[in-house]
Amino acid sequence: MSDLRDIWQQEGPPSDEDLLKYLRGKSNPEEQHALERQMADSSFVNDAVEGLEAFGDDAKLQQYAAQLNRDLKKQTSKKRQRKRSRGIRDQQWTIVAISVILLLCLLAFWVIRHYHSLR
Repeated sequence: MSDLRDIWQQEGPPSDEDLLKYLRGKSNPEEQHALERQMADSSFVNDAVEGLEAFGDDAKLQQYAAQLNRDLKKQTSKKRQRKRSRGIRDQQWTIVAISVILLLCLLAFWVIRHYHSLR
C-alpha cells in the first residue's frame, strides 16, 4: 500500500550484474521482463545492452572497463592538481593586494597626520 502513495518511485538503472545475467540467459523471467521493459522505455539501457552484446567475452569486457576507469582517474587527478595550484597562485595575489592596500592606508594616514602637524 505504501508503494501506491509514493508517486515518485522509479526503477533505477539496471546494475552491471543484472545486464550480464540477462545477456547470459541466467536471469529469471521476472528479471528478464523488467529489464526488457526498461530497454523499451530507455534508449540508454537499450544501448548499454547492445554494447555489452558486442563484446561477447567477459574477460575483454572487464579489461576494457578497468582501462576506462584508469583513464578517468588520470584525467580527474590532473584537473584536481590544476585547481589546487591555481588556488595557491590566486591566494598569493590576494595577499599582495591586501598588503598594497594596507601600505597605501598607512601612507595616507602619515601624510594627513604630517600635514596637520605643519599647520
